[in-house]
Amino acid sequence: MAFTLDQYRLDGKVAIVTGAGGRGNSIGRAYALGLANAGAAVVVADLNADGAGAVAEEIVAAGGKAVGVQVDVADEASTLAMGQAAIAAFGGVDILVNNAALMVDISYDNWETISLENWNRAFAVNLNGALLCTRAVVGSMRERGGGRIVNQTSGGAFPATGLYGISKLALVGLTTTLAKQFGKDAITCNAIAPGNVKSDAGKLLVPDDSPFIQFLQATCATRPRGEPDELVGALLLLCSEAGAWITGQTIHIDGGWVMRP
Repeated sequence: MAFTLDQYRLDGKVAIVTGAGGRGNSIGRAYALGLANAGAAVVVADLNADGAGAVAEEIVAAGGKAVGVQVDVADEASTLAMGQAAIAAFGGVDILVNNAALMVDISYDNWETISLENWNRAFAVNLNGALLCTRAVVGSMRERGGGRIVNQTSGGAFPATGLYGISKLALVGLTTTLAKQFGKDAITCNAIAPGNVKSDAGKLLVPDDSPFIQFLQATCATRPRGEPDELVGALLLLCSEAGAWITGQTIHIDGGWVMRP
């Protein structure tokens, strides 16, 4: 069958985006709006219930389908409830975007002094959260004949030089493992590794006058920073029929900061 742009459409699909109701101009919000614009019904999931509801209302006001759901991705019961809420609202789950993570709120202590509590908290959200959310919806994906899982990793994992990067590199390992396990069920699993994004959280962590921006300007092949919306194209590829033959991959969207063979 010849390729058409309709293969990027997600009409009739149901997507969950975690971490989509947090800080204002966020990647999660951009993902939720992008999936809705492509035709998917979206479950906007976040620890911040009010934020999740606000993004869902934004989608509905634009003519889309969405509900807001509160979830703690580090809590198994909460993730199971999220999955059931998606089934109750829209009949099942086809797409899971594991976007929720600790970044601004993560510990950046010296390795000699970082507490095991902070270490475990980072992995509970950034790694275990993706596993628990996947477990909560993979049964529905199988029942519906397949699905798409997209994990949000980071350019900061290549190479990892801190707790955040280590947790995100571990998520790459989970991505390839799930891709191998679920492939025969027509469920793909891929990762997106953003560079420095001008989201509210990204600007809080790396202000415009940060020396790191100067480093990126000297390192990146093109622009050192991007907008949240600039990640949506890759997400739609990975979530749609257009990307059905892609699995186990990490796509870098960072202006040429991380280049891998």
